[in-house]
Amino acid sequence: MRVILPFSGGHEVVNELAVAPIWFGIITFSVLVLLLFVTYAFRSVGTRH
Repeated sequence: MRVILPFSGGHEVVNELAVAPIWFGIITFSVLVLLLFVTYAFRSVGTRH
């Protein structure tokens, strides 16, 4: 532990997120549900002809 402690005294680089972390999950879930509906809408296009 003595080797690590002298190196931990510096400053941290903190990058703020554009939105709250929960919104990344909500947006991703919404996009995947939208893609599911698009896939479901075209499910029988190949069997019509």
